[in-house]
Amino acid sequence: MADPTNEEELLDYEEDDVAEAEAVGKAGQEKKGYVGIHATGFKELMLKPELLQAIADCGFEHPSEVQHECIPHAILGNDVLCQAKSGMGKTAVFVLSILQQLDPKPNECHAIILCHTRELAFQICHEFTRFSARMKGVTIGNFYGGIPVTQNKETLKKAVPNIVVGTPGRIKQLAKEGALPLKHVRFFVLDECDKMLEKLDMRADCQEIFKMTPHEKQVMMFSATLNQEMRAVCKKFMTNPQEVYVDDESKLTLHGLVQHYVMLHEEEKNRKLNDLLDALDFNQVVIFVKSVARAKMLNQLLNECNFPSVCIYGGMDQEERIKVYKNFKEGKHRILVATDLVGRGIDIERVNIVINYDMPESDDKAKGESKHGNGADTYLHRVGRAGRFGTKGLAITFVSSQEDSAVLNAVQDRFDVDIKPLPEKIDASTYMNTN
Repeated sequence: MADPTNEEELLDYEEDDVAEAEAVGKAGQEKKGYVGIHATGFKELMLKPELLQAIADCGFEHPSEVQHECIPHAILGNDVLCQAKSGMGKTAVFVLSILQQLDPKPNECHAIILCHTRELAFQICHEFTRFSARMKGVTIGNFYGGIPVTQNKETLKKAVPNIVVGTPGRIKQLAKEGALPLKHVRFFVLDECDKMLEKLDMRADCQEIFKMTPHEKQVMMFSATLNQEMRAVCKKFMTNPQEVYVDDESKLTLHGLVQHYVMLHEEEKNRKLNDLLDALDFNQVVIFVKSVARAKMLNQLLNECNFPSVCIYGGMDQEERIKVYKNFKEGKHRILVATDLVGRGIDIERVNIVINYDMPESDDKAKGESKHGNGADTYLHRVGRAGRFGTKGLAITFVSSQEDSAVLNAVQDRFDVDIKPLPEKIDASTYMNTN
């Protein structure tokens, strides 16, 4: 609920600002952490009967730690800045909180949810749809690039949805051209907020959309990785937010996730990958590579080796991208080769193995490069696709250079996790759920 008219305040920040923001946070409101397991049910969160029934329909019984911590504050209309490990239901925090407070009016947009990829926008829209299934009059729209903007405008001419989920570029375009009025917005959400705000061009888009919405609104932001500098940036969009952080980064790793690495030469990767796919038991597996060219190449190679895989990467036809994502989510394919396009936020419940065919790259700060971001952060998000919400999973990383080793060491140091070499035989019961 910060002042959206001050452009410089949001765009420019210095190290002094970070220190000052942290001092204000400590003086004004204690940061909240969360520990332990809560046995409370969703009923104790005082949600609407329609929401409780939808939650039961989806098979959920107890809120996760982060849901237990955040939802009571969020449904009271407080701003929320939340860091929590992957797979712990952060999406449900803002979905349930918005639906709890929503008083839908026809042809009025009340909530804007922004995320960094089209697939994540598609997934969030699905979450709103299933949790609002028993509510009357709630309309949901999904808008992102890759499809003609005229198609979006035609949709909005018929009716403006109450809840709009999308990527910043397309939402900004629709709003600036008058197709998407934002004067009734009461909720503004950034999912994977560090990714949304770390690059100035995407941050500028988010800020422009923010400025087109009313001053009085609830702002919520979420990510698994949220450093001190980024926390200060996020808080400039907010007023006295409820802060939930994981200050001990060792708590960010998933308890049920077994992690190993394999030292090998680049030319040995294909043979090792084939051996692993033959030897391991898996429901579904995601194989991460570092470029579009490698995604195409590896997908073709796997199919030639009788491993029927599909691949997803930026630059694909949008209809094909969503089709691949949807089919994989529905279990129609078991092997997905992907770039970091699906490295964050994407929730495929059957995935129990992640293979880093290529180790995530870190920027060379000495050269001022900012193409890849932080390799350790990217690793954490990638492996978080397996072992979600307390289930078992396995992550295997190929290490073939000194740069790869440096990122792996950074992961172990930051997250206090001991990643051991992959043994010759690995017990399936350590990474496969019995039921």
